[in-house]
Amino acid sequence: MKKPLAVLISTFMTLALVFSLTACAPSKTENTGSTDGPKKIGIVQIVEHPSLNTIRESLIEELQAQGYKDGEQITIDYQNAQGDQTNLKTIAQKFVSNKYDLIIAIATPSAQAVVSETKDIPILFSACTDPLGSGLVTDMEKPGGNVTGTSDAVSAEKIMELAKRITPDFKTIGALYNSSETNSVAVINELKEYAKKNNINVVDATVTNSSEVQQAVTSLVDKADVLFSPIDNTVASAMPVVTQITNKAKKPIYVGADSMVKDGGLATYGINYQVLGKETGAMAAEILKGKKPGDMPVKTMKDMDIYLNKTTANAIGITIPDDVMKEAAQVFEN
Repeated sequence: MKKPLAVLISTFMTLALVFSLTACAPSKTENTGSTDGPKKIGIVQIVEHPSLNTIRESLIEELQAQGYKDGEQITIDYQNAQGDQTNLKTIAQKFVSNKYDLIIAIATPSAQAVVSETKDIPILFSACTDPLGSGLVTDMEKPGGNVTGTSDAVSAEKIMELAKRITPDFKTIGALYNSSETNSVAVINELKEYAKKNNINVVDATVTNSSEVQQAVTSLVDKADVLFSPIDNTVASAMPVVTQITNKAKKPIYVGADSMVKDGGLATYGINYQVLGKETGAMAAEILKGKKPGDMPVKTMKDMDIYLNKTTANAIGITIPDDVMKEAAQVFEN
């Protein structure tokens, strides 16, 4: 029995409408978010100096070795605050508002600025001497939250024991550091504890920015037998100025970082910043693969080495003992 023409037309229009709606509906595999494309990584650095630069370069190299190449699997936005706290805050806010997938903060002030801006975006810090005292984490083994990283903690006591082997008769240590950098204050407090136990005096000269370093060093060389500076970003960025004054005064300056020895400090017992950067890069790769920062212990560097500057020793008239020279991981000759 033949259907009336009107019924056939109605059926055809119904089928056409169904096909039209099906075609317009999004497929189950269509990307409706921002998960496709390279992961966005923000790197913020407090200031330019060799130790921090080495960390940044090494962590980027390690990320590439782990399969995350800038411009392909990841996009890196590197920002330098030029030692300015206001710049740090602006950079941190930019990274957060742009919803980056990972923020890497190099040095304690950088990390503190970023941590204050977000509790959601994963944060990985590097070269933070005292993560607990700086308020970055509450537990080194189980940081919790969205933050973890690597520490460049060194021992002031071990550096001073090295100093005794090279210049054994010092009675007064001149401490040069930025009093607003919590990482520096922590090391100086350890130095003072060591000095008290060994009947050694400590004379402070604190700075708040690099323009004050020259005057601070000048004030110390007449008061101290030896000088000491921890891994201080302000002092490290001004090492050429520091060593020009200490060399002229024939006073040794012991420091907290290998790069500070390379830039003219006499000696340190410290970490390798290339290794620190590599460890940071490996942790970054783990986070990009889905691991939560709060479940990752903060890493401290176990291996410490002696670094010496022979040119500085010659300039100030000091002969480094043969046994110390033999133990050194690296001897710089500028």
